[in-house]
Amino acid sequence: MQPAKVFSAALKRRMKILSLSSVVFYGCTVSLPGLAQENNDSLSDETLPPQSINPKLQTASETHQSTSTGSYGVNNIIPEWSPDLREEDTRLKAHKGDFVAVPIPIADPTIGTGLVIAGAYYYSQTAAERAVQPASTTQAVAAYTDNDSYAYGLMQQNYWDEDNWRFTGTAAYVALKLTLLDSKYTQSGKGLDWNIKGNLLKGQLLRSVGDNWFVGGQVRLIDNEQTFSSSGEGQNIEGNTEDELGKAKANGAGVLVQFDSRDNQTNAYSGQRFEFDAMFNDEFFGSSNTYQSYQARYRYYYHLLDPLVLAFEARGCAKYGNAPLWDYCTVGLRGFSATKYLNKASSSGQIEARWKVYGDFGVVGFVGGGYDSNVLSKLWDDDMIRSYGAGIRYMVLDSQRINLRLDYARSGDNDAIYVSVAESF
Repeated sequence: MQPAKVFSAALKRRMKILSLSSVVFYGCTVSLPGLAQENNDSLSDETLPPQSINPKLQTASETHQSTSTGSYGVNNIIPEWSPDLREEDTRLKAHKGDFVAVPIPIADPTIGTGLVIAGAYYYSQTAAERAVQPASTTQAVAAYTDNDSYAYGLMQQNYWDEDNWRFTGTAAYVALKLTLLDSKYTQSGKGLDWNIKGNLLKGQLLRSVGDNWFVGGQVRLIDNEQTFSSSGEGQNIEGNTEDELGKAKANGAGVLVQFDSRDNQTNAYSGQRFEFDAMFNDEFFGSSNTYQSYQARYRYYYHLLDPLVLAFEARGCAKYGNAPLWDYCTVGLRGFSATKYLNKASSSGQIEARWKVYGDFGVVGFVGGGYDSNVLSKLWDDDMIRSYGAGIRYMVLDSQRINLRLDYARSGDNDAIYVSVAESF
């Protein structure tokens, strides 16, 4: 079969997978509002007005909520996976014994351009432990960007019983200076300065339940405050000054399901990854709001030809109950700030072709589409949000497949540049 026909057939098969993933997620989540109504009927979507930052449309107590440090580009500060570089011969690191520190450049339209310094201490292992599980680590991260956003924190990762048990704990402080761009929540269309600062404590414990499958629980405690002001005039909007109403807590517990068969954590050439995350925030835990959050993410990697890899991703998100604006769903595509599309439901899919052109240099091309809505059942009623772009890759560490990534993306009238030492997905 000709390579073009192979590419076409594979592309059609993976597009079906992306569509089916969204349908499966939709089918799982449309049955969940009953749970939210059973726990708190007064917080159903039918009785709650859409959230707005415009003080004329709702009370001040509804506009002041907390923020998640896992949203709005902060995942670029705390990487999903930190490779063990102790034995690597590279100038990228500062290394002494079992401690390694590396600089990570970042550029993102949500949080700006800056630098992350990540350090990790790896705990010693026996030869038998090294053969079956990663080394447990304590990691420290500090980051600063050119819009005066900054963050620092610690993360603990432990592996036990031949990798049958996994624990991740995070403690962080984040101070973000964002621009809220979603036209639903602004009056002038100029955007709002969105200043957020606060603390995060989060813990996850997972248990292996089969080949590449893990199931477990999580707890999350957030205590912070936020303020809004007009980007054009730089003055606080009435009702959004820094006072006791600007402080809030988002505390909850939930479940996690993960499947991971990728051949590499940072730059997969083959395999799949699936994640389902449910978080139940409740006043019982000390949360300011009671609501439920459901998120699913599926990724597939196909080594089509020796220099060419196709990567696919589908995401889904739904919120039920009195979800605060900070925890609204975002559209997981490139080409715009994450604060441009905030809603109670979203879905997206994207395809990326990764071609290693010559030596350590490579190029990528990507295209995707997504939707957002205040009600999950009407998610696909509005026009699609389109995204496309291209990028350059330079492999800074071949043994770990670590690329320096530079992407340019467009979406409608918006465009953005991304820099990181990790793939987009």
